[in-house]
Amino acid sequence: MKNLNLLIVEGNLKDENENFKNSGIQTHAESLKDSLSYFTNDLNIEVFNPCSEKSFDKVLLNIKKYDGLIWGGSSLNIYNDCIEIRRQISFMKECFKNIKKILAICWGMQVAVTAAGGEVKKSSRGAHIGIANDIEINENGLNHPLYRSKNKKFNSPAFNFDEVTTLPKGAINLASNNINKVQSLHFKWGISDIWGLQYHPEITYHKMISLIKFRKEKLINVRKCFKDEEEVKKHIDFIEKEIKLSAKESRMLELKNWLSYLKTAA
Repeated sequence: MKNLNLLIVEGNLKDENENFKNSGIQTHAESLKDSLSYFTNDLNIEVFNPCSEKSFDKVLLNIKKYDGLIWGGSSLNIYNDCIEIRRQISFMKECFKNIKKILAICWGMQVAVTAAGGEVKKSSRGAHIGIANDIEINENGLNHPLYRSKNKKFNSPAFNFDEVTTLPKGAINLASNNINKVQSLHFKWGISDIWGLQYHPEITYHKMISLIKFRKEKLINVRKCFKDEEEVKKHIDFIEKEIKLSAKESRMLELKNWLSYLKTAA
């Protein structure tokens, strides 16, 4: 079987990725590549950042060659209207016309939902800082290939302050927890079949801890997620306990299942 062509869309601004690199943290595209390589090396992967490119032409001219697309996370908030966010929404709409299989993760799901006419707002029930607890798969999710062999209730790496509040037309919610009613979804738009996740099976808890330390001051003083550094430390201790309980393959099952889907009738 020939190698499949996969496009990864990097959702962060160039400056944010530079900040990551200067702090010794992988970009989200790099994390995705590492996680994908755990399951397969039979992919031709290209990375595109709609924020930093002056033109989409170099991708759009050959966009139909991609068998699938994974759109990853970002520190942006989609309701903060700016040119970089508008460019991402615009590029997602182009993908809907040309790429059949899309896995949209966290920010990627929020961009996909917005591009398809849904709505994303700041979460009214708090945020996920490094971890999402007690995500529960509903009946629709239990019958969906996204969750093949997944425990009905699970924890996952996650980092988000926002949530999907209005689903696109025809979308199906697959899982929830007490913070986000929509933890995953499935919908079709244009020629695309979109599987969406609000959490991050492709990112390790170790990276999440690095992100918490990287964003510590903002989490305390701007986001008001923690009272002080002691609360941050306790939260990190909690995530470190989860590391000991979690298994790599079960944490990333959604990615494995999407890759299996990607390879069917490719």
